Amino acid sequence: MHDRPYRSALYIPGSKDRALDKARGLPVDVILFDLEDAVSPDAKIAARDTLYAALASGGYGPRLKIVRINGLDTEWGAADAAAVAAMDCDAILLPKVNGPADVDALAALVPDMPIWAMMETPAGILNAAAIAAHPRIAGFVLGTNDLAKDLNSRSRAALSMALQMCMLAAKAAGIVALDGVYNAFKDEDGLRTECTDGRDLGFDGKTLIHPAQIAVANEIFGPSDAEIDLARRQIAAFEAAEAEGQGVAVVDGRIVENLHIVTARATLAKAEAIAALETS
Repeated sequence: MHDRPYRSALYIPGSKDRALDKARGLPVDVILFDLEDAVSPDAKIAARDTLYAALASGGYGPRLKIVRINGLDTEWGAADAAAVAAMDCDAILLPKVNGPADVDALAALVPDMPIWAMMETPAGILNAAAIAAHPRIAGFVLGTNDLAKDLNSRSRAALSMALQMCMLAAKAAGIVALDGVYNAFKDEDGLRTECTDGRDLGFDGKTLIHPAQIAVANEIFGPSDAEIDLARRQIAAFEAAEAEGQGVAVVDGRIVENLHIVTARATLAKAEAIAALETS
């Protein structure tokens, strides 16, 4: 099990001092500091220094700090990787990963930092299992906008197979997987629906494009009070049954076996990790 929450992962432009400062006070689990799509070509070189200074100043608390670089096939990618290797961050995010060879190329440039992969190309989806199994990969971030463009698809339903393939690969490898962004940041109902879909598919959290989306993602991807209560009652009932020599218990008219207890304990551990993050 992952030992920290990943409910909300907000993209922040690495070139914007104001946004970098505001991120220090946001109730987000992960910050995706972006040197790629959120930074214009004429600002990409300066953005490295801006982001380096912001991270060196600290103030981001226990939030996971991940930096997305430009692709290694661009004029900025290799220099981005070298710059990020010296930054005070937790991981580096590589866009448009097509296969393990792309991870190898970044690993050679950044030898001592966990690598996350943007899963946003048809080739990447087809190679998801091999990418997830790479020893340097710590997580997937779904790039649903780019993937939809390449597939010429017009709905999230059309991405279902790709989402599920990434989830299977991530679960098999024991890595984190974050769902793609929801573009209509003022549409809270739509965001809630898509977060619920992502949670039910098994994603650990949702990538976000605006701070207004954080509260919904945190709510949907965190355990509810009802789920926490049920987990506690399941554990208590199962432990009582075990003390009587029984292998199963009954809670709310449903059988509770050991596999349910594994899930219940994971729910409580996640709730405790969230509480620790929010009070730190």
